[in-house]
Amino acid sequence: MSALLLGMLSVPLSAQQPTLDTSSVLETVERLKPGEYIWAPDIAPAGPVLIIISLANQRAVTYRNGVPIGVSTVSTGKPGHETPTGLFTILQKHVDHKSNLYDDAPMPYMQRLTWGGVALHGGNLPGYPASHGCIRLPPGFARLLYGVTRLGLTVVITKEAAVPRVAPVPDPMRPTASDIDDAPPSGPFTWRPELSPSGSVSIVISTADRRMIVLRNGRQIGSAPIAPDTAVDRTTAYTLRAIDETGFHWLHIPLSGEASPAQQTAPSEDRNRLRVAEEFRRSVAAILTEGATVLVTNDSLARSETGRRLTVITGEDE
Repeated sequence: MSALLLGMLSVPLSAQQPTLDTSSVLETVERLKPGEYIWAPDIAPAGPVLIIISLANQRAVTYRNGVPIGVSTVSTGKPGHETPTGLFTILQKHVDHKSNLYDDAPMPYMQRLTWGGVALHGGNLPGYPASHGCIRLPPGFARLLYGVTRLGLTVVITKEAAVPRVAPVPDPMRPTASDIDDAPPSGPFTWRPELSPSGSVSIVISTADRRMIVLRNGRQIGSAPIAPDTAVDRTTAYTLRAIDETGFHWLHIPLSGEASPAQQTAPSEDRNRLRVAEEFRRSVAAILTEGATVLVTNDSLARSETGRRLTVITGEDE
């Protein structure tokens, strides 16, 4: 994190942004006042972008190639209009958007997360949740963020307060030596990549449902039963930083109160192991690109009136 601090010290800050000193970046993030933000894209000039929004501390963290390049205060949904948590993708972008639901209210630099009225956009930040479900950003930050995102990019919305730090991990999708010999989970799988021929890939693995779903550009293109070999007690996210001749290089993003990477031991061979039909696994691996995201959760993906449910918004109109 010290590299991030040094990088931000060299970036000109606007009048509305805080002055950084020699204290830790995380402390600086906590001190941000409503409407303030930090933007330092030169720290990671290239690579996949991921956005994580914390409802608890009203902050948005933007990562590029696993490095935080921007942190902003936000204002999310007020009581009765709470912003949903879960895994989302950017479905639509519009610089000068007007609300279709709330009297043509301006939503500059809008980036839609659901067709039902949830989006990132510039707006007023009073210091507490005050929107009708959208994530309001400082107008200056909304413009800067708009410039580094693309359709299909992954946005994770969580209730946790901690600002996540990332760390390299083994491939969470890798097969182990015994996977070839083990019987695959029972039940058929579906694989229809033609439904969304290109774009960013998001994978959600629910141990509650014992199922993996694959989305590309926010639309579901595959689903398969899985057999997890270890219990999952929290939601964990991974983002694909790079692909080269040695294979896939993933970063672990701690969520749900996990320890920071500095406090973690390297994942064991069994920690993230799950069994899925090998044909399905190979099909998924063939379409992975930099920026792909894997979310492993014990929440259910099924629409239910009871129990815990993870929201996964697809590209289809709601």
